[in-house]
Amino acid sequence: MNSDTNAPARPRRPVIGICARTAPVTLQDSDLLVALALNAHVAFLAEAGAVPVLLPLVQGARELIGRLDALLVPGGPDLDPALYGAAAHPATRAMSPDADRVELAVLRAALDAGLPVLAICRGMQALNVLHGGTLHQHLSDVTGHDGHRPRTASFTLGRQPLTLLPGSQIAAVLHGDEEHTACHHHQAVDRIGSGLAVTARTADGTVEALEVVGHPFAVGVQWECGQTPDKRLHHALAHAAANLRKEPAAAMSIH
Repeated sequence: MNSDTNAPARPRRPVIGICARTAPVTLQDSDLLVALALNAHVAFLAEAGAVPVLLPLVQGARELIGRLDALLVPGGPDLDPALYGAAAHPATRAMSPDADRVELAVLRAALDAGLPVLAICRGMQALNVLHGGTLHQHLSDVTGHDGHRPRTASFTLGRQPLTLLPGSQIAAVLHGDEEHTACHHHQAVDRIGSGLAVTARTADGTVEALEVVGHPFAVGVQWECGQTPDKRLHHALAHAAANLRKEPAAAMSIH
C-alpha cells in the first residue's frame, strides 16, 4: 500500500505565459527563424516556483489564457504605429502587424481574466496602446539625448535615476529604494491610456512604469527587466500568480 495515499495533494505550480519573439539564428550551419524567450525570464520565473511556457503569437493564442495563471509580455521590436493612429517615423522598426494584434488580444484577455501581468519595455508600450494611449516613436527627438539607448559599438544599457510613486505596486516591489533604470529603448509612452497610472519617471520626464488602476497586479516597466540580475519583478509576478491560484480554494473553504 502506498504510504502517500492520504497525503495532501501538492499545489500545482502557477503557469506563466511568456509572449514569444521571433528571431533569425544559425544552427548547425542552417539559417532558421525561431520563436523564443529570453532565458532570464524563464530562469527567474522558474526560480520563483512558477512554470514558464512560451506563447507563440499566432491566431488562437488568446484561447490559452484560461490555462495560465499570469502573463509576461517582454521587450521586442516597435509596435505598428497604425495601432495608435500614427504614421511611421523613419527610425521605427516594427514587428509584424498581425503578431502585434495577436499580442494585444492576448494582453486584453489576460487583463479581463484578472491575471497578474508584467509588461516589459515594448510590453509596457503595448499596455499603453491597448488602453488608447500613444507613443513617442523616437525618444531622443523629445529628450534631446540618447541616454535611454546609448549609441555605443556594443549593446549598452542606459542608467537613468528613477522617481517612484509612493504607495504604488512598483514601489512596493522595489521596496522604495533609490533606483536607476537599466534601459535600451528609443520609443516611450506619450499620451497615457485610459485606466492607467504613471508610477515611475526619469528626470527628463520619460514614463518608466505604468499600472492598471484597480487591478491586483498589472505592472509595466520601460527598463530591460531580465537583462540584469535583478529578479524582483519576476518574483513578484510569480508570487501574484501563486496567490491567484489559492483564491478559489480559500473561497471554497468558507462554505
